[in-house]
Amino acid sequence: MAVLDDEQDALTESGISVGRGEPLVVIKDVNKHFGELHVLKDINTTVNRGEVVVVIGPSGSGKSTLCRAVNRLETIDSGTITIDGKPLPEEGKALARLRSDVGMVFQSFNLFAHKTVLENVTLGPIKVRGLKRAEADKRAMELLDRVGVANQAKKMPNQLSGGQQQRVAIARSLAMNPKVILMDEPTSALDPEMINEVLDVMIGLAQDGMTMIVVTHEMGFARKAADRVLFMADGQVLEEAAPEDFFTNPRTDRAKDFLSKILTH
Repeated sequence: MAVLDDEQDALTESGISVGRGEPLVVIKDVNKHFGELHVLKDINTTVNRGEVVVVIGPSGSGKSTLCRAVNRLETIDSGTITIDGKPLPEEGKALARLRSDVGMVFQSFNLFAHKTVLENVTLGPIKVRGLKRAEADKRAMELLDRVGVANQAKKMPNQLSGGQQQRVAIARSLAMNPKVILMDEPTSALDPEMINEVLDVMIGLAQDGMTMIVVTHEMGFARKAADRVLFMADGQVLEEAAPEDFFTNPRTDRAKDFLSKILTH
């Protein structure tokens, strides 16, 4: 929430939470098939403004598909998804406008290789939001400083480490002042020593009140930053609980089995 606009920034800095707790993303009766494979089965959940929801589960459980469906990178076969009270548009300018409100951070950084770090971050605000270059540059430098790579602003992406590139990707997403940020395995392509630098940025965003849906295998992040954990398996949400409840007292055998494997390695 601290990145929505100047007024909310000021309120957040003064310790006042703005609108926290109001429904922002509502997923209702969502189903998705890939051919014969039923990858999302009657998914129902609500993400409130300012909430961090971490989606975990075994590979092939539908986590990434659900994340990508929230901004219609994947279409759904039935059900509804609404963002801030508005249904996902089918296509066209309305969908483009919605996507500008829904940030996306992928496991592969997806930076423009032929543009500098600064240009990567300013492109969306200038082209989509209509910001003047000077204003966009100023905002971009603030965000690059926030994620710890302001000194890399003039470099090309291939001159950066994987961790630095992912932090630039987060800054690029924040530059659009999104209502919610989706993160699909944001650390899975990183070398182990680079993971913490990205997780630290994500934890900072969570502490600032940014609404986030994060698909990840990083259980430490889930414990530390999540308001709620969704456990998915076989296309279904089998459990939904506060991190402490989920990790100490999983209700289903499937979750117990998953945790026994992932927490001992």
